[in-house]
Amino acid sequence: MRVTILGCGGSAGVPMLGGADGRGDWGVCNPAEPRNRRSRTSIVIEGDDGRCLLVDTSPDLKSQLLAAGIPRIDAIFYTHAHADHVAGLDETRSLNRIVGRPIEVFGTAPVLAEIASRFEYAFRPWSPPSFFRPVLLPRSVAPGETIEIEGMRLAVFEQDHGNSTTLGFRIGDFTYSTDVVRLTDSALATIEGTRTWLVDCFHRRPHPAHASLDLVHGWSRQLGVERTVLTHMGTDLDWSWMQDNLPPGLEPAHDGMVLSV
Repeated sequence: MRVTILGCGGSAGVPMLGGADGRGDWGVCNPAEPRNRRSRTSIVIEGDDGRCLLVDTSPDLKSQLLAAGIPRIDAIFYTHAHADHVAGLDETRSLNRIVGRPIEVFGTAPVLAEIASRFEYAFRPWSPPSFFRPVLLPRSVAPGETIEIEGMRLAVFEQDHGNSTTLGFRIGDFTYSTDVVRLTDSALATIEGTRTWLVDCFHRRPHPAHASLDLVHGWSRQLGVERTVLTHMGTDLDWSWMQDNLPPGLEPAHDGMVLSV
Protein backbone atom coordinates (compact mmCIF):
# COMPACT_ATOMS: atom_id res chain seq x y z
CA MET A 1 0.00 0.00 0.00
CA ARG A 2 1.21 3.49 -0.87
CA VAL A 3 0.15 6.72 0.81
CA THR A 4 0.78 9.93 -1.13
CA ILE A 5 0.66 13.12 0.92
CA LEU A 6 -0.95 15.59 -1.46
CA GLY A 7 -0.78 18.45 1.05
CA CYS A 8 0.36 18.78 4.65
CA GLY A 9 -0.47 22.40 5.56
CA GLY A 10 -3.01 23.95 7.89
CA SER A 11 -6.26 25.57 6.79
CA ALA A 12 -4.44 28.63 5.35
CA GLY A 13 -1.49 26.67 3.94
CA VAL A 14 2.15 27.80 4.05
CA PRO A 15 2.72 30.55 3.22
CA MET A 16 -0.48 32.18 4.35
CA LEU A 17 -1.87 35.16 2.50
CA GLY A 18 -0.28 38.49 3.44
CA GLY A 19 3.30 39.18 4.37
CA ALA A 20 5.17 42.48 4.20
CA ASP A 21 5.47 42.30 0.41
CA GLY A 22 2.10 40.62 -0.17
CA ARG A 23 3.85 37.44 -1.32
CA GLY A 24 3.04 35.39 1.72
CA ASP A 25 3.33 35.16 5.50
CA TRP A 26 5.83 32.39 6.17
CA GLY A 27 6.02 32.78 9.95
CA VAL A 28 9.35 31.24 10.97
CA CYS A 29 9.47 28.96 7.91
CA ASN A 30 12.31 29.61 5.48
CA PRO A 31 10.85 30.51 2.04
CA ALA A 32 14.00 29.16 0.35
CA GLU A 33 13.24 25.62 1.57
CA PRO A 34 10.72 24.10 -0.89
CA ARG A 35 9.45 21.59 1.69
CA ASN A 36 8.14 24.51 3.75
CA ARG A 37 5.60 25.28 0.99
CA ARG A 38 2.52 23.37 2.14
CA SER A 39 -0.84 23.11 0.42
CA ARG A 40 -3.97 22.13 2.32
CA THR A 41 -4.10 18.67 3.88
CA SER A 42 -5.20 15.68 1.81
CA ILE A 43 -3.86 12.20 0.99
CA VAL A 44 -4.35 9.38 -1.53
CA ILE A 45 -4.11 5.74 -0.45
CA GLU A 46 -3.33 3.24 -3.22
CA GLY A 47 -4.13 -0.37 -2.47
CA ASP A 48 -2.11 -3.34 -3.66
CA ASP A 49 -4.47 -3.75 -6.63
CA GLY A 50 -3.97 -0.14 -7.77
CA ARG A 51 -7.34 1.23 -6.66
CA CYS A 52 -7.09 4.67 -5.03
CA LEU A 53 -8.93 6.22 -2.09
CA LEU A 54 -8.81 10.02 -1.83
CA VAL A 55 -9.11 11.39 1.71
CA ASP A 56 -10.69 14.87 1.64
CA THR A 57 -10.95 17.26 -1.31
CA SER A 58 -8.78 20.22 -0.40
CA PRO A 59 -9.05 23.60 -2.18
CA ASP A 60 -5.73 22.73 -3.86
CA LEU A 61 -6.88 19.32 -5.16
CA LYS A 62 -6.30 19.77 -8.90
CA SER A 63 -2.73 21.00 -8.58
CA GLN A 64 -2.00 18.37 -5.93
CA LEU A 65 -3.15 15.44 -8.07
CA LEU A 66 -1.24 16.73 -11.09
CA ALA A 67 1.95 17.30 -9.09
CA ALA A 68 1.75 13.82 -7.55
CA GLY A 69 0.94 12.09 -10.84
CA ILE A 70 -2.26 10.49 -9.57
CA PRO A 71 -4.19 9.37 -12.70
CA ARG A 72 -7.52 8.36 -11.13
CA ILE A 73 -9.52 8.19 -7.92
CA ASP A 74 -11.94 5.37 -7.16
CA ALA A 75 -13.60 6.59 -3.94
CA ILE A 76 -13.45 9.47 -1.45
CA PHE A 77 -13.43 9.52 2.35
CA TYR A 78 -14.26 12.73 4.24
CA THR A 79 -12.79 13.22 7.69
CA HIS A 80 -15.01 16.27 8.34
CA ALA A 81 -16.69 19.17 6.54
CA HIS A 82 -14.35 22.11 7.20
CA ALA A 83 -13.66 24.13 4.05
CA ASP A 84 -9.95 23.27 3.86
CA HIS A 85 -10.95 19.60 3.57
CA VAL A 86 -13.99 20.01 1.31
CA ALA A 87 -13.74 23.08 -0.93
CA GLY A 88 -12.07 21.28 -3.85
CA LEU A 89 -15.11 19.07 -4.39
CA ASP A 90 -15.88 20.51 -7.84
CA GLU A 91 -12.66 18.94 -9.15
CA THR A 92 -14.30 15.54 -8.72
CA ARG A 93 -16.18 16.11 -11.98
CA SER A 94 -12.95 15.36 -13.85
CA LEU A 95 -12.47 12.30 -11.65
CA ASN A 96 -15.97 11.14 -12.62
CA ARG A 97 -15.03 11.45 -16.28
CA ILE A 98 -11.85 9.43 -15.81
CA VAL A 99 -13.57 6.46 -14.14
CA GLY A 100 -16.77 6.85 -16.20
CA ARG A 101 -19.17 6.55 -13.26
CA PRO A 102 -20.42 8.24 -10.11
CA ILE A 103 -17.96 8.12 -7.21
CA GLU A 104 -18.84 6.87 -3.74
CA VAL A 105 -18.07 9.27 -0.89
CA PHE A 106 -17.83 8.11 2.72
CA GLY A 107 -18.30 10.10 5.91
CA THR A 108 -20.58 10.43 8.90
CA ALA A 109 -24.22 11.19 8.13
CA PRO A 110 -23.99 14.77 9.53
CA VAL A 111 -20.81 15.48 7.53
CA LEU A 112 -22.30 14.17 4.29
CA ALA A 113 -25.47 16.19 4.92
CA GLU A 114 -23.44 19.37 5.47
CA ILE A 115 -21.39 18.80 2.32
CA ALA A 116 -24.57 18.10 0.34
CA SER A 117 -26.11 21.34 1.60
CA ARG A 118 -23.18 23.29 0.08
CA PHE A 119 -22.81 21.20 -3.09
CA GLU A 120 -26.39 20.03 -3.63
CA TYR A 121 -25.93 19.60 -7.37
CA ALA A 122 -23.15 17.02 -6.86
CA PHE A 123 -25.54 14.64 -5.09
CA ARG A 124 -28.33 14.63 -7.66
CA PRO A 125 -28.92 11.39 -9.60
CA TRP A 126 -26.70 10.91 -12.62
CA SER A 127 -28.07 11.40 -16.13
CA PRO A 128 -25.70 9.31 -18.31
CA PRO A 129 -23.53 9.45 -20.25
CA SER A 130 -21.88 12.85 -19.61
CA PHE A 131 -20.54 14.60 -16.50
CA PHE A 132 -21.29 18.31 -16.68
CA ARG A 133 -21.14 18.39 -12.86
CA PRO A 134 -19.73 16.14 -10.14
CA VAL A 135 -21.82 13.04 -9.39
CA LEU A 136 -21.26 11.61 -5.92
CA LEU A 137 -22.94 8.74 -4.09
CA PRO A 138 -23.06 9.26 -0.29
CA ARG A 139 -22.22 6.31 1.96
CA SER A 140 -22.67 6.88 5.69
CA VAL A 141 -20.17 5.49 8.21
CA ALA A 142 -19.99 5.71 11.99
CA PRO A 143 -17.13 5.68 14.50
CA GLY A 144 -16.38 2.17 15.71
CA GLU A 145 -17.23 0.56 12.39
CA THR A 146 -14.83 -1.36 10.18
CA ILE A 147 -15.73 -0.72 6.57
CA GLU A 148 -14.36 -1.85 3.21
CA ILE A 149 -13.65 0.74 0.53
CA GLU A 150 -12.15 -0.33 -2.78
CA GLY A 151 -10.60 -3.44 -1.27
CA MET A 152 -9.21 -1.63 1.80
CA ARG A 153 -10.51 -2.27 5.33
CA LEU A 154 -10.75 0.87 7.46
CA ALA A 155 -11.24 0.76 11.23
CA VAL A 156 -12.92 4.13 11.80
CA PHE A 157 -12.71 6.12 15.04
CA GLU A 158 -13.89 9.52 16.30
CA GLN A 159 -11.53 12.37 17.17
CA ASP A 160 -12.05 15.56 19.17
CA HIS A 161 -11.28 18.64 17.05
CA GLY A 162 -12.02 21.24 19.70
CA ASN A 163 -15.45 22.60 18.78
CA SER A 164 -16.25 19.69 16.43
CA THR A 165 -15.37 16.06 15.71
CA THR A 166 -13.47 14.35 12.90
CA LEU A 167 -12.89 10.79 11.74
CA GLY A 168 -9.59 8.98 11.85
CA PHE A 169 -8.98 5.48 10.57
CA ARG A 170 -6.54 2.59 10.57
CA ILE A 171 -5.75 0.33 7.61
CA GLY A 172 -3.46 -2.50 8.66
CA ASP A 173 -0.29 -0.92 10.06
CA PHE A 174 -1.13 2.60 8.85
CA THR A 175 -3.23 5.15 10.77
CA TYR A 176 -4.41 8.61 9.69
CA SER A 177 -5.43 11.31 12.17
CA THR A 178 -5.84 14.81 10.79
CA ASP A 179 -7.45 17.66 12.75
CA VAL A 180 -7.37 16.26 16.28
CA VAL A 181 -6.59 17.64 19.73
CA ARG A 182 -7.92 14.86 21.99
CA LEU A 183 -8.36 11.11 21.55
CA THR A 184 -10.77 8.83 23.41
CA ASP A 185 -9.69 5.56 25.00
CA SER A 186 -11.39 3.75 22.13
CA ALA A 187 -9.45 5.74 19.54
CA LEU A 188 -6.18 5.20 21.39
CA ALA A 189 -6.84 1.46 21.50
CA THR A 190 -7.42 1.41 17.73
CA ILE A 191 -4.17 3.29 17.03
CA GLU A 192 -2.01 1.38 19.52
CA GLY A 193 0.78 -0.60 17.90
CA THR A 194 0.40 0.95 14.46
CA ARG A 195 3.72 1.16 12.61
CA THR A 196 3.12 4.38 10.66
CA TRP A 197 0.92 7.19 11.99
CA LEU A 198 0.27 10.29 9.89
CA VAL A 199 -1.02 12.77 12.46
CA ASP A 200 -2.03 16.41 12.89
CA CYS A 201 0.62 18.68 14.44
CA PHE A 202 -0.28 22.29 13.75
CA HIS A 203 2.01 24.12 16.19
CA ARG A 204 4.89 23.65 18.56
CA ARG A 205 2.76 25.18 21.32
CA PRO A 206 -0.68 23.94 22.49
CA HIS A 207 -3.70 24.82 20.35
CA PRO A 208 -7.43 24.54 21.20
CA ALA A 209 -8.33 22.49 18.10
CA HIS A 210 -5.11 20.85 16.89
CA ALA A 211 -2.39 18.64 18.31
CA SER A 212 0.94 20.23 19.19
CA LEU A 213 4.44 18.79 19.16
CA ASP A 214 4.63 17.68 22.80
CA LEU A 215 1.16 16.15 22.62
CA VAL A 216 1.95 14.12 19.49
CA HIS A 217 5.25 12.97 20.98
CA GLY A 218 3.48 11.80 24.13
CA TRP A 219 0.83 9.93 22.16
CA SER A 220 3.44 8.29 19.95
CA ARG A 221 5.45 6.99 22.90
CA GLN A 222 2.34 5.85 24.76
CA LEU A 223 1.01 3.92 21.76
CA GLY A 224 4.29 2.36 20.66
CA VAL A 225 4.24 3.87 17.18
CA GLU A 226 7.38 3.13 15.16
CA ARG A 227 7.11 6.02 12.69
CA THR A 228 5.11 9.18 13.38
CA VAL A 229 4.80 11.59 10.45
CA LEU A 230 3.52 15.11 11.14
CA THR A 231 0.94 16.78 8.89
CA HIS A 232 -1.47 19.76 8.92
CA MET A 233 1.51 21.92 9.91
CA GLY A 234 1.45 25.68 10.33
CA THR A 235 3.97 28.47 9.91
CA ASP A 236 5.97 27.90 13.10
CA LEU A 237 7.21 24.45 12.05
CA ASP A 238 10.22 25.10 9.83
CA TRP A 239 11.63 22.11 7.93
CA SER A 240 15.24 22.60 8.99
CA TRP A 241 14.28 23.28 12.60
CA MET A 242 12.33 20.02 12.67
CA GLN A 243 15.24 18.08 11.17
CA ASP A 244 17.42 19.32 14.03
CA ASN A 245 14.93 19.17 16.90
CA LEU A 246 12.26 16.50 16.45
CA PRO A 247 12.56 13.55 18.85
CA PRO A 248 13.53 10.14 17.43
CA GLY A 249 10.59 8.47 15.68
CA LEU A 250 8.98 11.76 14.64
CA GLU A 251 9.45 13.33 11.22
CA PRO A 252 7.73 16.03 9.14
CA ALA A 253 5.70 15.34 6.03
CA HIS A 254 6.07 17.39 2.87
CA ASP A 255 3.82 17.85 -0.13
CA GLY A 256 4.34 14.95 -2.53
CA MET A 257 5.88 12.64 0.10
CA VAL A 258 5.13 8.95 -0.47
CA LEU A 259 4.88 6.44 2.38
CA SER A 260 5.16 2.71 1.62
CA VAL A 261 3.23 0.91 4.34
